[in-house]
Amino acid sequence: MLLLGIETSCDDTATAVVRDGASVLSNVSTNQDAFHEKYGGIVPEIASRQHVALLTAAVEDAADRARVSLDGIDGVAVTRGPGLIGSLVVGVASAKALAFALDKPLYGVNHLHGHIFAAFLDRKELPAYPLLALLVSGGHSQLVEVLDPVKLRVIGRTRDDAAGESYDKTARLLGLGFPGGPALDQMAQSGDADAFNFPRHRAEGDSLDMSFSGIKTAVRYFLESSKSVNVRPEDVAASFQAAIVDVLMARVRKAWDRAEYRTFVLSGGVAANSALQAAIKQWALEQGVAAFVPPAKYCTDNAAMIAAAAFYQADMIRADPLTLSADPNLPFSLA
Repeated sequence: MLLLGIETSCDDTATAVVRDGASVLSNVSTNQDAFHEKYGGIVPEIASRQHVALLTAAVEDAADRARVSLDGIDGVAVTRGPGLIGSLVVGVASAKALAFALDKPLYGVNHLHGHIFAAFLDRKELPAYPLLALLVSGGHSQLVEVLDPVKLRVIGRTRDDAAGESYDKTARLLGLGFPGGPALDQMAQSGDADAFNFPRHRAEGDSLDMSFSGIKTAVRYFLESSKSVNVRPEDVAASFQAAIVDVLMARVRKAWDRAEYRTFVLSGGVAANSALQAAIKQWALEQGVAAFVPPAKYCTDNAAMIAAAAFYQADMIRADPLTLSADPNLPFSLA
């Protein structure tokens, strides 16, 4: 099954052609960092206008790189939510028009499900069900129990800021550019993670929920105090990152130990973080866990993961090209 994927939930204009949910024939992505950097964050109006300008060429580019004609694809998969409504509408409208004109099936994909299925791309051995997924990005931080491709349940989530959001906000406090997460990760690699003991959120009872706003606030108060004089920003970055990773790993261990999972998946933009990857790999090695971490190009927003999700969820998410609508608040569950 050859699917064209389209992803425009935020500020990346992405297209891809994927065979059978795993073999990536092309993966095209154009980010808009240069347009948003001067504002210190993503401007929705600019993002949607750039999608309009770029998407048609991106679709053609994906087909050309995959060496297939659009007539030769078996269906069109598009992110329908959650995300920025203006950005989503551009992708959904284009996908509907393509599917209708080509007389091909249309699949409306949940962006967050796509991140989980990114772990299935370009692999000979696929994650086995039931699996536990940690999905961490700029907008979401959650633990997901996946019993099969269409039975996904959030079992733990952030109560305030997402991990990636805390990274970006702390990066701004340290005077780093946009996007802040990767810049902070790079700075932290030359810092001392034990230099400062920033607070870690502790879960109550059986809860798997997490909180990151306290860590970010503690960093801000520290930087505003006299204690920060002559402090190396690299040490602050490393200590902040250690606190974030400790919270995430505590929830992963707790979730894994209380159920029978066969594999673990790390996904989302923050999955590319070096400290988090190292912690996951060390835990997996010590516990004998089969852990799947996508390469960096599949951690950030991409269309290959959308095509993969559509392949595995096809019967549940097939949509009418005339009526499919974007939903910025799309519920996580397919039920």
